[in-house]
Amino acid sequence: MTEDERKYTTVSIPKPLYEKIKKRIEGTGFTSVSDYVTYVLREVLASLEEEEKEEVFSEEEEEKVKERLRALGYLD
Repeated sequence: MTEDERKYTTVSIPKPLYEKIKKRIEGTGFTSVSDYVTYVLREVLASLEEEEKEEVFSEEEEEKVKERLRALGYLD
């Protein structure tokens, strides 16, 4: 773990949300709201990064597919 990864900052969330999370983590392995929020944010970011990695058609590839579908009569 790098030195930067050991540093922390404060993020403000609404008190009702904090209380809701606090109740949710009771009896779980999470020892604090901060631990839970950190876990959730890492999961969300990992999911978004995975979606970004998925192959996307370029405009040229998309046009080729549309041309093939037109030739087959699926598109007007």
